[in-house]
Amino acid sequence: MKTLFIGILSLFYITLPAQNPLLIPPVLSGDSIQLTLQYGTHSFFSGVSSSTMGVNGDILGPTLVLKKGDFVNMFVDNQLNDTTTIHWHGMHVAPENDGGPHTTIAPGSLWNPSFTVMDKAATYWYHPHLHTKTNEHVSKGIAGLIIVKDDEEAALDLPRSYGVDDFPLVVQTKDFDANKEIIVHSNNDDIVMVNATVNPYLDVPAQVVRFRILNGSSQRSFNFGLSNDLPFYQIASDGGLLSQSLQMTRLLLAPGERAEILVDFGAMNGQSIYLKSYASELPNGVYGAANPGMMSGMTLNGYDPNPLNGSDFDILQLNITAATGDPVGSIPGNLVPVTPIDENTAVITRQLTFSPERMGPNQLNGNFLINSVFFDMDVINYEIPLDNTEIWELRNQSAISHPFHIHDVQFYILSRDGVAPALNERGRKDVVMVAPQETVRFIAKFEDFANPDVPYMYHCHLLTHEDKGMMGQFLVTRPLSVESVADEGILIYPNPGSGSFIVKAEGRNRFTGLEVIDQSGKIVRSFAEFDESGRIHITGLTPGLYIIRIHASGKYIHKKLIVI
Repeated sequence: MKTLFIGILSLFYITLPAQNPLLIPPVLSGDSIQLTLQYGTHSFFSGVSSSTMGVNGDILGPTLVLKKGDFVNMFVDNQLNDTTTIHWHGMHVAPENDGGPHTTIAPGSLWNPSFTVMDKAATYWYHPHLHTKTNEHVSKGIAGLIIVKDDEEAALDLPRSYGVDDFPLVVQTKDFDANKEIIVHSNNDDIVMVNATVNPYLDVPAQVVRFRILNGSSQRSFNFGLSNDLPFYQIASDGGLLSQSLQMTRLLLAPGERAEILVDFGAMNGQSIYLKSYASELPNGVYGAANPGMMSGMTLNGYDPNPLNGSDFDILQLNITAATGDPVGSIPGNLVPVTPIDENTAVITRQLTFSPERMGPNQLNGNFLINSVFFDMDVINYEIPLDNTEIWELRNQSAISHPFHIHDVQFYILSRDGVAPALNERGRKDVVMVAPQETVRFIAKFEDFANPDVPYMYHCHLLTHEDKGMMGQFLVTRPLSVESVADEGILIYPNPGSGSFIVKAEGRNRFTGLEVIDQSGKIVRSFAEFDESGRIHITGLTPGLYIIRIHASGKYIHKKLIVI
Protein backbone atom coordinates (compact mmCIF):
# COMPACT_ATOMS: atom_id res chain seq x y z
CA MET A 1 0.00 0.00 0.00
CA LYS A 2 2.88 2.32 0.88
CA THR A 3 4.53 1.71 -2.51
CA LEU A 4 1.30 2.55 -4.33
CA PHE A 5 0.79 5.72 -2.27
CA ILE A 6 4.33 6.98 -2.77
CA GLY A 7 4.19 6.06 -6.46
CA ILE A 8 1.05 8.14 -6.95
CA LEU A 9 2.59 10.99 -4.93
CA SER A 10 5.73 10.92 -7.08
CA LEU A 11 3.79 10.91 -10.35
CA PHE A 12 1.91 13.92 -9.03
CA TYR A 13 5.20 15.57 -8.09
CA ILE A 14 6.70 15.12 -11.55
CA THR A 15 3.99 17.26 -13.12
CA LEU A 16 3.34 19.58 -10.16
CA PRO A 17 4.39 23.24 -10.63
CA ALA A 18 7.21 24.22 -8.30
CA GLN A 19 5.86 25.79 -5.14
CA ASN A 20 8.74 26.12 -2.66
CA PRO A 21 11.53 28.72 -2.84
CA LEU A 22 14.92 27.05 -3.03
CA LEU A 23 16.77 27.05 0.29
CA ILE A 24 20.21 28.62 -0.11
CA PRO A 25 22.65 27.41 2.60
CA PRO A 26 24.46 30.19 4.50
CA VAL A 27 28.19 30.80 4.08
CA LEU A 28 31.03 30.29 6.55
CA SER A 29 34.57 31.48 5.83
CA GLY A 30 37.70 32.58 7.65
CA ASP A 31 40.60 30.79 9.33
CA SER A 32 38.50 29.30 12.17
CA ILE A 33 35.31 27.46 11.29
CA GLN A 34 32.87 26.07 13.87
CA LEU A 35 30.65 23.16 12.79
CA THR A 36 28.10 21.56 15.12
CA LEU A 37 26.54 18.23 14.17
CA GLN A 38 23.01 18.17 15.56
CA TYR A 39 19.53 16.72 15.38
CA GLY A 40 16.67 18.73 13.93
CA THR A 41 13.41 18.69 12.03
CA HIS A 42 12.62 19.86 8.53
CA SER A 43 9.37 20.32 6.57
CA PHE A 44 9.94 18.54 3.27
CA PHE A 45 6.15 18.45 2.92
CA SER A 46 3.75 21.24 3.86
CA GLY A 47 2.54 21.02 7.45
CA VAL A 48 4.63 17.96 8.35
CA SER A 49 7.97 17.86 10.17
CA SER A 50 10.50 15.09 9.53
CA SER A 51 13.37 14.11 11.83
CA THR A 52 16.74 15.14 10.39
CA MET A 53 20.42 15.71 11.13
CA GLY A 54 22.28 18.83 10.12
CA VAL A 55 25.36 20.99 10.57
CA ASN A 56 24.77 24.29 12.40
CA GLY A 57 21.08 23.82 11.66
CA ASP A 58 18.32 21.32 11.07
CA ILE A 59 19.49 19.93 7.73
CA LEU A 60 22.50 20.09 5.40
CA GLY A 61 25.27 22.47 6.42
CA PRO A 62 26.69 25.88 5.60
CA THR A 63 28.73 26.36 2.45
CA LEU A 64 32.38 26.73 3.42
CA VAL A 65 34.26 29.29 1.34
CA LEU A 66 38.03 28.80 1.49
CA LYS A 67 40.98 30.29 -0.38
CA LYS A 68 43.94 28.35 -1.69
CA GLY A 69 46.97 28.94 0.49
CA ASP A 70 45.03 29.83 3.64
CA PHE A 71 45.52 27.88 6.87
CA VAL A 72 42.21 26.88 8.47
CA ASN A 73 41.19 25.40 11.79
CA MET A 74 38.04 23.27 11.75
CA PHE A 75 36.19 22.68 15.02
CA VAL A 76 33.65 19.88 14.58
CA ASP A 77 31.41 19.46 17.64
CA ASN A 78 29.42 16.21 17.63
CA GLN A 79 26.14 16.78 19.47
CA LEU A 80 24.59 13.60 18.07
CA ASN A 81 24.01 10.52 20.18
CA ASP A 82 26.07 8.55 17.67
CA THR A 83 29.72 8.42 16.71
CA THR A 84 30.42 9.88 13.28
CA THR A 85 33.15 11.49 11.16
CA ILE A 86 33.41 14.39 8.71
CA HIS A 87 35.29 13.87 5.45
CA TRP A 88 36.41 16.79 3.26
CA HIS A 89 35.52 15.09 -0.03
CA GLY A 90 37.96 15.89 -2.85
CA MET A 91 40.35 17.97 -0.75
CA HIS A 92 44.06 17.20 -0.52
CA VAL A 93 44.77 17.01 3.20
CA ALA A 94 46.85 14.76 5.46
CA PRO A 95 45.18 11.44 6.33
CA GLU A 96 44.78 12.40 9.98
CA ASN A 97 42.73 15.43 8.81
CA ASP A 98 40.81 13.59 6.08
CA GLY A 99 37.94 12.38 8.25
CA GLY A 100 37.84 8.76 7.15
CA PRO A 101 36.33 5.96 9.26
CA HIS A 102 39.42 5.69 11.48
CA THR A 103 39.12 9.33 12.61
CA THR A 104 35.94 9.12 14.64
CA ILE A 105 34.17 11.83 16.63
CA ALA A 106 32.47 10.40 19.70
CA PRO A 107 29.17 11.87 20.95
CA GLY A 108 29.80 15.08 22.85
CA SER A 109 33.38 15.42 21.64
CA LEU A 110 35.22 17.95 19.48
CA TRP A 111 37.45 17.19 16.50
CA ASN A 112 39.95 19.88 15.48
CA PRO A 113 41.63 19.18 12.14
CA SER A 114 43.76 21.99 10.74
CA PHE A 115 45.38 22.30 7.34
CA THR A 116 46.57 24.58 4.59
CA VAL A 117 44.19 24.68 1.63
CA MET A 118 46.24 23.24 -1.24
CA ASP A 119 43.40 22.68 -3.71
CA LYS A 120 42.57 24.46 -6.92
CA ALA A 121 39.41 26.56 -7.23
CA ALA A 122 36.51 24.12 -7.44
CA THR A 123 33.41 22.84 -5.67
CA TYR A 124 34.09 20.18 -3.05
CA TRP A 125 31.86 18.90 -0.27
CA TYR A 126 31.86 17.47 3.25
CA HIS A 127 29.90 14.58 4.69
CA PRO A 128 30.14 11.82 7.33
CA HIS A 129 32.22 8.73 6.59
CA LEU A 130 31.66 6.32 9.49
CA HIS A 131 31.90 2.72 8.33
CA THR A 132 28.41 1.13 8.00
CA LYS A 133 26.78 4.46 8.95
CA THR A 134 27.68 6.78 6.05
CA ASN A 135 24.37 6.30 4.24
CA GLU A 136 22.32 6.89 7.39
CA HIS A 137 24.06 10.10 8.38
CA VAL A 138 24.09 11.53 4.84
CA SER A 139 20.47 10.52 4.16
CA LYS A 140 19.33 12.18 7.38
CA GLY A 141 20.88 15.42 6.17
CA ILE A 142 24.56 15.92 7.06
CA ALA A 143 26.24 17.33 3.94
CA GLY A 144 27.52 20.68 2.78
CA LEU A 145 29.45 22.28 -0.06
CA ILE A 146 32.99 23.66 0.03
CA ILE A 147 33.92 26.40 -2.44
CA VAL A 148 37.66 26.92 -2.90
CA LYS A 149 38.82 30.09 -4.60
CA ASP A 150 42.21 30.84 -6.15
CA ASP A 151 43.94 33.52 -8.22
CA GLU A 152 43.45 31.70 -11.54
CA GLU A 153 39.69 31.58 -11.07
CA ALA A 154 39.59 35.18 -9.82
CA ALA A 155 41.21 36.40 -13.07
CA LEU A 156 38.30 35.10 -15.16
CA ASP A 157 35.07 36.98 -15.84
CA LEU A 158 32.78 34.52 -14.09
CA PRO A 159 29.69 34.86 -11.91
CA ARG A 160 30.75 34.56 -8.27
CA SER A 161 28.17 36.45 -6.19
CA TYR A 162 26.90 33.65 -3.96
CA GLY A 163 23.12 33.35 -4.03
CA VAL A 164 22.81 36.07 -6.68
CA ASP A 165 24.38 34.71 -9.86
CA ASP A 166 26.38 31.81 -8.34
CA PHE A 167 24.12 29.13 -6.86
CA PRO A 168 24.83 25.91 -4.91
CA LEU A 169 22.64 22.96 -5.95
CA VAL A 170 22.78 19.85 -3.74
CA VAL A 171 20.58 17.37 -5.63
CA GLN A 172 19.29 14.32 -3.77
CA THR A 173 16.51 11.74 -3.76
CA LYS A 174 15.02 10.21 -0.64
CA ASP A 175 12.29 7.82 0.45
CA PHE A 176 9.75 8.56 3.18
CA ASP A 177 7.40 6.38 5.21
CA ALA A 178 3.71 7.07 5.85
CA ASN A 179 4.68 9.48 8.67
CA LYS A 180 7.03 11.38 6.34
CA GLU A 181 10.13 10.14 8.12
CA ILE A 182 13.22 9.43 6.02
CA ILE A 183 13.76 5.77 5.16
CA VAL A 184 17.52 5.29 5.08
CA HIS A 185 18.02 1.97 3.31
CA SER A 186 15.58 2.09 0.39
CA ASN A 187 15.59 1.68 -3.38
CA ASN A 188 12.27 3.52 -3.61
CA ASP A 189 13.93 6.95 -3.49
CA ASP A 190 11.17 8.69 -5.41
CA ILE A 191 11.19 12.17 -3.84
CA VAL A 192 13.56 14.62 -5.56
CA MET A 193 14.95 17.62 -3.72
CA VAL A 194 17.48 20.38 -4.19
CA ASN A 195 19.08 21.88 -1.08
CA ALA A 196 16.54 19.87 0.98
CA THR A 197 13.69 21.61 -0.89
CA VAL A 198 10.97 19.53 -2.55
CA ASN A 199 9.25 21.04 -5.63
CA PRO A 200 11.73 23.95 -5.63
CA TYR A 201 11.85 27.10 -7.68
CA LEU A 202 14.64 29.66 -8.00
CA ASP A 203 14.57 33.18 -9.38
CA VAL A 204 17.66 33.79 -11.52
CA PRO A 205 18.72 37.02 -13.28
CA ALA A 206 18.61 37.46 -17.06
CA GLN A 207 22.38 37.13 -17.50
CA VAL A 208 25.07 34.48 -17.29
CA VAL A 209 24.47 32.39 -14.15
CA ARG A 210 26.71 29.81 -12.51
CA PHE A 211 25.39 26.60 -10.95
CA ARG A 212 27.58 24.45 -8.69
CA ILE A 213 25.93 21.02 -8.89
CA LEU A 214 26.57 18.19 -6.45
CA ASN A 215 24.98 14.79 -6.85
CA GLY A 216 24.52 14.18 -3.13
CA SER A 217 22.26 11.16 -3.52
CA SER A 218 22.94 7.83 -1.89
CA GLN A 219 22.63 5.92 -5.18
CA ARG A 220 20.87 7.77 -8.02
CA SER A 221 22.65 9.15 -11.08
CA PHE A 222 21.20 12.22 -12.80
CA ASN A 223 21.35 13.01 -16.51
CA PHE A 224 21.11 16.77 -16.19
CA GLY A 225 19.75 18.99 -18.93
CA LEU A 226 17.55 22.06 -19.39
CA SER A 227 14.04 21.93 -20.77
CA ASN A 228 13.78 22.43 -24.54
CA ASP A 229 17.43 21.30 -24.72
CA LEU A 230 18.69 24.79 -23.95
CA PRO A 231 22.49 24.58 -24.14
CA PHE A 232 24.70 25.21 -21.13
CA TYR A 233 28.48 25.28 -20.65
CA GLN A 234 30.45 23.11 -18.27
CA ILE A 235 33.43 24.98 -16.84
CA ALA A 236 34.62 22.69 -14.02
CA SER A 237 34.69 19.06 -12.94
CA ASP A 238 35.30 17.59 -9.48
CA GLY A 239 38.69 19.12 -8.77
CA GLY A 240 38.92 22.32 -10.79
CA LEU A 241 38.26 24.38 -13.86
CA LEU A 242 38.53 22.86 -17.32
CA SER A 243 40.78 24.32 -19.99
CA GLN A 244 37.77 25.53 -22.01
CA SER A 245 34.06 26.04 -21.58
CA LEU A 246 32.23 23.10 -23.16
CA GLN A 247 28.80 23.58 -24.70
CA MET A 248 26.50 20.72 -23.72
CA THR A 249 22.86 19.70 -23.46
CA ARG A 250 23.39 16.72 -21.13
CA LEU A 251 25.60 16.18 -18.09
CA LEU A 252 25.67 12.79 -16.35
CA LEU A 253 26.69 12.97 -12.71
CA ALA A 254 26.99 9.93 -10.45
CA PRO A 255 26.79 10.15 -6.63
CA GLY A 256 29.69 12.18 -5.25
CA GLU A 257 30.49 13.93 -8.54
CA ARG A 258 30.37 17.71 -8.91
CA ALA A 259 30.32 20.07 -11.87
CA GLU A 260 30.05 23.78 -12.45
CA ILE A 261 27.98 25.02 -15.37
CA LEU A 262 27.13 28.41 -16.87
CA VAL A 263 23.77 29.24 -18.43
CA ASP A 264 23.12 32.40 -20.45
CA PHE A 265 19.64 33.64 -19.50
CA GLY A 266 20.30 37.06 -21.07
CA ALA A 267 17.43 36.97 -23.59
CA MET A 268 14.94 35.11 -21.40
CA ASN A 269 13.62 37.69 -18.92
CA GLY A 270 10.13 36.69 -17.83
CA GLN A 271 10.40 33.08 -18.92
CA SER A 272 10.54 29.88 -16.86
CA ILE A 273 12.43 26.70 -17.65
CA TYR A 274 13.38 23.55 -15.74
CA LEU A 275 16.58 21.84 -14.78
CA LYS A 276 15.68 18.21 -15.49
CA SER A 277 17.06 14.71 -15.39
CA TYR A 278 16.65 12.96 -18.73
CA ALA A 279 16.70 9.55 -17.13
CA SER A 280 14.97 7.97 -20.13
CA GLU A 281 18.32 8.34 -21.93
CA LEU A 282 20.36 6.51 -19.28
CA PRO A 283 21.75 3.16 -20.41
CA ASN A 284 20.89 0.00 -18.52
CA GLY A 285 23.25 -0.71 -15.66
CA VAL A 286 22.99 2.74 -14.07
CA TYR A 287 21.00 3.33 -10.89
CA GLY A 288 18.29 5.66 -12.22
CA ALA A 289 17.79 3.94 -15.58
CA ALA A 290 14.78 1.79 -16.40
CA ASN A 291 16.88 -1.26 -15.56
CA PRO A 292 19.66 -0.85 -12.96
CA GLY A 293 21.31 -4.03 -14.24
CA MET A 294 23.01 -4.38 -17.60
CA MET A 295 20.74 -7.24 -18.74
CA SER A 296 16.97 -7.48 -19.01
CA GLY A 297 15.36 -9.50 -16.27
CA MET A 298 17.66 -8.21 -13.53
CA THR A 299 15.77 -6.79 -10.57
CA LEU A 300 16.60 -4.70 -7.52
CA ASN A 301 14.26 -4.94 -4.56
CA GLY A 302 12.06 -1.83 -4.24
CA TYR A 303 13.34 -0.34 -7.50
CA ASP A 304 10.21 -1.08 -9.50
CA PRO A 305 7.80 0.62 -9.54
CA ASN A 306 9.63 3.89 -8.94
CA PRO A 307 8.39 6.59 -11.35
CA LEU A 308 11.80 8.29 -11.50
CA ASN A 309 13.54 5.26 -12.95
CA GLY A 310 13.93 5.54 -16.70
CA SER A 311 11.65 8.60 -16.89
CA ASP A 312 12.45 12.27 -17.49
CA PHE A 313 11.57 14.44 -14.51
CA ASP A 314 11.89 18.04 -13.33
CA ILE A 315 14.44 18.92 -10.67
CA LEU A 316 14.32 22.71 -10.31
CA GLN A 317 12.10 25.40 -11.83
CA LEU A 318 14.09 28.45 -12.93
CA ASN A 319 12.22 31.75 -13.19
CA ILE A 320 14.19 34.37 -15.10
CA THR A 321 13.95 37.88 -13.66
CA ALA A 322 15.62 41.23 -14.37
CA ALA A 323 19.40 41.34 -14.61
CA THR A 324 21.50 42.60 -11.73
CA GLY A 325 23.33 45.91 -11.81
CA ASP A 326 26.67 44.48 -12.94
CA PRO A 327 25.94 41.27 -14.85
CA VAL A 328 28.31 38.84 -16.52
CA GLY A 329 27.07 38.92 -20.08
CA SER A 330 29.13 36.35 -21.97
CA ILE A 331 30.58 32.86 -21.62
CA PRO A 332 34.39 32.82 -21.51
CA GLY A 333 35.97 30.42 -23.99
CA ASN A 334 39.39 29.70 -22.54
CA LEU A 335 39.62 29.06 -18.80
CA VAL A 336 42.83 27.80 -17.14
CA PRO A 337 45.74 25.61 -18.25
CA VAL A 338 45.10 21.93 -17.50
CA THR A 339 48.19 19.73 -17.65
CA PRO A 340 47.45 16.03 -17.15
CA ILE A 341 50.10 13.83 -15.56
CA ASP A 342 52.34 12.18 -18.15
CA GLU A 343 51.46 8.48 -18.37
CA ASN A 344 55.13 7.65 -18.87
CA THR A 345 55.95 8.87 -15.35
CA ALA A 346 53.86 6.14 -13.67
CA VAL A 347 55.90 3.56 -11.74
CA ILE A 348 53.16 0.99 -11.26
CA THR A 349 49.71 0.01 -12.53
CA ARG A 350 47.33 -1.30 -9.87
CA GLN A 351 44.35 -3.38 -10.96
CA LEU A 352 41.11 -3.18 -8.97
CA THR A 353 38.28 -5.49 -9.98
CA PHE A 354 34.67 -4.89 -8.95
CA SER A 355 32.54 -8.02 -8.63
CA PRO A 356 29.27 -9.12 -7.02
CA GLU A 357 29.29 -11.27 -3.93
CA ARG A 358 27.20 -13.73 -5.90
CA MET A 359 26.91 -13.98 -9.65
CA GLY A 360 23.68 -14.37 -11.58
CA PRO A 361 20.52 -12.39 -12.33
CA ASN A 362 19.87 -11.57 -8.64
CA GLN A 363 23.32 -10.10 -7.98
CA LEU A 364 21.97 -6.54 -7.61
CA ASN A 365 20.37 -7.50 -4.30
CA GLY A 366 23.67 -8.69 -2.88
CA ASN A 367 26.88 -6.97 -1.90
CA PHE A 368 29.90 -6.04 -4.00
CA LEU A 369 33.62 -6.53 -3.54
CA ILE A 370 36.90 -4.99 -4.69
CA ASN A 371 39.52 -7.56 -5.65
CA SER A 372 37.31 -10.32 -4.20
CA VAL A 373 37.40 -9.00 -0.62
CA PHE A 374 35.22 -6.87 1.64
CA PHE A 375 36.58 -3.90 3.55
CA ASP A 376 38.35 -4.71 6.80
CA MET A 377 39.28 -1.86 9.14
CA ASP A 378 42.36 -3.81 10.23
CA VAL A 379 43.72 -4.62 6.75
CA ILE A 380 45.80 -2.16 4.73
CA ASN A 381 45.21 -3.03 1.08
CA TYR A 382 48.09 -0.99 -0.34
CA GLU A 383 51.13 0.85 0.92
CA ILE A 384 52.04 3.61 -1.51
CA PRO A 385 55.45 5.29 -1.37
CA LEU A 386 55.28 9.05 -1.03
CA ASP A 387 55.60 10.82 -4.40
CA ASN A 388 54.61 7.70 -6.36
CA THR A 389 52.89 8.37 -9.68
CA GLU A 390 50.51 5.49 -10.33
CA ILE A 391 47.96 4.22 -12.82
CA TRP A 392 44.88 2.59 -11.33
CA GLU A 393 42.95 0.29 -13.64
CA LEU A 394 39.32 -0.21 -12.58
CA ARG A 395 37.61 -3.29 -14.01
CA ASN A 396 33.88 -3.60 -13.42
CA GLN A 397 32.83 -7.24 -13.68
CA SER A 398 29.42 -6.65 -12.11
CA ALA A 399 26.11 -5.78 -13.78
CA ILE A 400 25.73 -2.29 -12.28
CA SER A 401 27.77 0.91 -12.59
CA HIS A 402 29.97 1.91 -9.66
CA PRO A 403 31.13 5.51 -9.06
CA PHE A 404 34.66 5.03 -7.71
CA HIS A 405 36.07 7.64 -5.32
CA ILE A 406 39.60 7.88 -3.99
CA HIS A 407 40.70 10.08 -1.09
CA ASP A 408 43.88 12.20 -0.96
CA VAL A 409 44.37 12.82 -4.69
CA GLN A 410 42.77 14.27 -7.77
CA PHE A 411 43.33 12.09 -10.82
CA TYR A 412 43.20 12.32 -14.60
CA ILE A 413 41.20 9.74 -16.55
CA LEU A 414 43.40 8.13 -19.20
CA SER A 415 40.88 5.94 -20.99
CA ARG A 416 37.57 4.15 -20.99
CA ASP A 417 37.93 0.73 -22.61
CA GLY A 418 41.02 2.02 -24.38
CA VAL A 419 39.34 5.19 -25.69
CA ALA A 420 40.19 8.70 -24.49
CA PRO A 421 37.54 10.16 -22.15
CA ALA A 422 35.01 12.79 -23.19
CA LEU A 423 36.25 16.37 -23.14
CA ASN A 424 34.42 17.19 -19.92
CA GLU A 425 36.22 14.28 -18.18
CA ARG A 426 39.71 15.50 -19.01
CA GLY A 427 40.05 17.75 -15.97
CA ARG A 428 40.83 16.89 -12.35
CA LYS A 429 38.56 14.22 -10.93
CA ASP A 430 38.08 12.33 -7.68
CA VAL A 431 35.01 10.28 -8.70
CA VAL A 432 34.61 8.28 -11.90
CA MET A 433 31.66 6.12 -12.88
CA VAL A 434 32.66 2.70 -14.20
CA ALA A 435 29.96 1.04 -16.30
CA PRO A 436 29.28 -2.73 -16.26
CA GLN A 437 32.08 -4.64 -18.00
CA GLU A 438 34.01 -1.40 -18.56
CA THR A 439 37.67 -0.78 -17.74
CA VAL A 440 38.68 2.74 -16.69
CA ARG A 441 42.30 3.80 -16.24
CA PHE A 442 43.39 6.93 -14.35
CA ILE A 443 46.68 8.41 -13.23
CA ALA A 444 47.47 10.19 -9.96
CA LYS A 445 50.46 11.34 -7.91
CA PHE A 446 50.51 10.67 -4.17
CA GLU A 447 52.45 13.65 -2.86
CA ASP A 448 52.83 15.92 0.18
CA PHE A 449 51.39 13.71 2.94
CA ALA A 450 52.58 10.45 4.49
CA ASN A 451 51.47 8.72 7.67
CA PRO A 452 52.44 5.15 8.65
CA ASP A 453 49.33 4.71 10.81
CA VAL A 454 46.32 6.55 9.37
CA PRO A 455 45.06 5.35 5.97
CA TYR A 456 43.16 6.98 3.13
CA MET A 457 40.11 5.28 1.62
CA TYR A 458 38.90 4.26 -1.82
CA HIS A 459 35.39 2.99 -2.40
CA CYS A 460 32.21 2.89 -4.42
CA HIS A 461 30.20 6.07 -3.79
CA LEU A 462 26.89 4.25 -3.92
CA LEU A 463 26.56 4.57 -0.17
CA THR A 464 24.67 1.31 0.19
CA HIS A 465 27.60 -0.49 -1.49
CA GLU A 466 30.20 1.41 0.55
CA ASP A 467 28.50 0.64 3.88
CA LYS A 468 28.37 -3.06 3.02
CA GLY A 469 32.11 -3.25 2.40
CA MET A 470 32.86 -2.13 -1.18
CA MET A 471 35.84 -0.16 0.09
CA GLY A 472 39.57 -0.43 0.66
CA GLN A 473 42.32 1.62 2.26
CA PHE A 474 45.92 2.58 1.64
CA LEU A 475 48.78 4.11 3.56
CA VAL A 476 51.08 6.68 2.00
CA THR A 477 54.49 6.06 3.58
CA ARG A 478 58.16 6.87 3.29
CA PRO A 479 59.38 3.26 2.99
CA LEU A 480 62.76 4.10 1.48
CA SER A 481 63.66 6.55 4.25
CA VAL A 482 64.70 3.80 6.65
CA GLU A 483 67.15 3.25 9.44
CA SER A 484 70.30 1.22 9.02
CA VAL A 485 70.21 -2.43 10.01
CA ALA A 486 71.95 -1.79 13.34
CA ASP A 487 69.47 0.87 14.54
CA GLU A 488 66.62 0.38 17.01
CA GLY A 489 67.96 -2.91 18.38
CA ILE A 490 66.47 -4.98 15.53
CA LEU A 491 68.72 -7.35 13.60
CA ILE A 492 67.87 -8.89 10.19
CA TYR A 493 70.13 -11.55 8.67
CA PRO A 494 71.23 -12.83 6.24
CA ASN A 495 70.85 -9.58 4.31
CA PRO A 496 71.20 -9.86 1.31
CA GLY A 497 69.53 -13.25 1.37
CA SER A 498 66.95 -15.50 -0.24
CA GLY A 499 64.34 -18.01 0.83
CA SER A 500 64.23 -16.90 4.47
CA PHE A 501 65.77 -14.52 6.99
CA ILE A 502 65.87 -14.17 10.76
CA VAL A 503 64.59 -11.20 12.78
CA LYS A 504 66.01 -10.68 16.27
CA ALA A 505 65.02 -8.03 18.80
CA GLU A 506 67.57 -6.82 21.31
CA GLY A 507 67.05 -5.02 24.60
CA ARG A 508 63.48 -4.10 25.46
CA ASN A 509 62.12 -4.38 21.94
CA ARG A 510 59.45 -6.97 21.25
CA PHE A 511 58.04 -7.36 17.77
CA THR A 512 54.44 -8.45 17.25
CA GLY A 513 54.02 -8.28 13.49
CA LEU A 514 55.94 -7.88 10.25
CA GLU A 515 55.22 -7.03 6.62
CA VAL A 516 57.43 -7.30 3.55
CA ILE A 517 56.74 -4.37 1.18
CA ASP A 518 57.89 -4.08 -2.41
CA GLN A 519 59.00 -0.82 -4.04
CA SER A 520 55.48 -0.10 -5.33
CA GLY A 521 54.23 -0.05 -1.75
CA LYS A 522 52.38 -3.37 -1.96
CA ILE A 523 52.50 -5.73 1.00
CA VAL A 524 53.79 -9.01 -0.48
CA ARG A 525 54.19 -10.98 2.74
CA SER A 526 52.61 -10.53 6.17
CA PHE A 527 53.44 -12.33 9.42
CA ALA A 528 51.66 -12.18 12.76
CA GLU A 529 53.25 -15.23 14.41
CA PHE A 530 56.91 -16.26 14.72
CA ASP A 531 58.72 -19.38 15.89
CA GLU A 532 61.43 -19.18 18.52
CA SER A 533 64.16 -18.74 15.93
CA GLY A 534 62.47 -15.65 14.43
CA ARG A 535 62.83 -17.15 10.96
CA ILE A 536 60.62 -15.63 8.24
CA HIS A 537 60.11 -17.54 4.98
CA ILE A 538 59.96 -15.46 1.78
CA THR A 539 60.29 -18.09 -0.93
CA GLY A 540 59.08 -16.89 -4.32
CA LEU A 541 59.92 -13.20 -4.04
CA THR A 542 61.49 -11.58 -7.09
CA PRO A 543 65.08 -10.48 -6.40
CA GLY A 544 65.40 -6.80 -5.54
CA LEU A 545 65.04 -4.22 -2.77
CA TYR A 546 62.22 -4.60 -0.22
CA ILE A 547 61.23 -2.83 2.97
CA ILE A 548 60.58 -4.78 6.15
CA ARG A 549 58.05 -3.04 8.39
CA ILE A 550 58.31 -4.37 11.93
CA HIS A 551 55.72 -3.78 14.64
CA ALA A 552 57.94 -3.40 17.68
CA SER A 553 57.25 -2.00 21.14
CA GLY A 554 54.20 -0.07 20.00
CA LYS A 555 55.83 1.56 16.95
CA TYR A 556 56.86 0.80 13.38
CA ILE A 557 60.50 0.20 12.45
CA HIS A 558 61.48 0.04 8.78
CA LYS A 559 64.48 -1.93 7.50
CA LYS A 560 65.90 -2.55 4.06
CA LEU A 561 66.05 -6.12 2.79
CA ILE A 562 67.79 -7.18 -0.39
CA VAL A 563 66.51 -10.44 -1.88
CA ILE A 564 68.97 -12.22 -4.15
